[in-house]
Amino acid sequence: MTPPQFHELKKQRNDATPPAVPGQGRSTPNRSLERGLDLLRAFRPGCEYLTNGDLSESTGLSKSTVSRLTQTLVRTGFLDYDPISGAYRLAPSLLSLAHTMYHANSLIRVAEPLMREVARKLQVNVGLAAADGDEMVYLESIRLSARKTPRSIGTGQRLPIDLTALGRAYLSAQDEVHRESLLQHFQARRCASRWAELSGEINDAIRSVKSHGYCAASWQPQVVSIATPLNLPTYRTHALNISLSTSESIDKVIACYSGPLVELAEAIRSELSEPGNS
Repeated sequence: MTPPQFHELKKQRNDATPPAVPGQGRSTPNRSLERGLDLLRAFRPGCEYLTNGDLSESTGLSKSTVSRLTQTLVRTGFLDYDPISGAYRLAPSLLSLAHTMYHANSLIRVAEPLMREVARKLQVNVGLAAADGDEMVYLESIRLSARKTPRSIGTGQRLPIDLTALGRAYLSAQDEVHRESLLQHFQARRCASRWAELSGEINDAIRSVKSHGYCAASWQPQVVSIATPLNLPTYRTHALNISLSTSESIDKVIACYSGPLVELAEAIRSELSEPGNS
């Protein structure tokens, strides 16, 4: 049976195709490859098995196109097929790729001990995330807040760009053309009244980053996050955050933790500039 999380995912992803990341050149895209990768992205926690029909619903592709792509992905070792259920699951090769990416990434290697030091000293959660389409993906998440948050976050998990401090910090570092394309994409998924509220919050966050170096958001009850973009040429899609579960006001959280967050980002930039770390 298809899990309920899949149907929520389908509603979120079918409204529009997220804009491409800038700086990828003018070459003609390989549509078959793009569509195959969209199938892999359709798998989320709680969605171990998906049928061709599920994948068609999630991506908006025809069932015949999905069928051709899943056969290729099985043949190349990125999907496994279960003949009993007639459904597909992600193959172990993807875990190997993720393992390689994580342990070969110089940013994660440099940032993780600095993030852990801040998390331990302040008893907060510290995260590093990068944009993937219309979502942010956690590359590292150190959870040392004294109070547990309602939502468990781990490396590899996703969160929405438009609702979160991490996502809004990322938006602040993008050029106007790409940012506007993303905003139009988000607007298409929201009702007019909700978008009016969200767009105001996003614009405020962008101004805050430009003025102070950070922005803050509380998109879950009693959880506050402060985020800053790394804003490096090779890491323009990356952002850092400090978050915690608290009953304190967002202004008080900003007063306590914005300084350490900005200092952490600067420490990571400085460490990355050292020979052998870039």
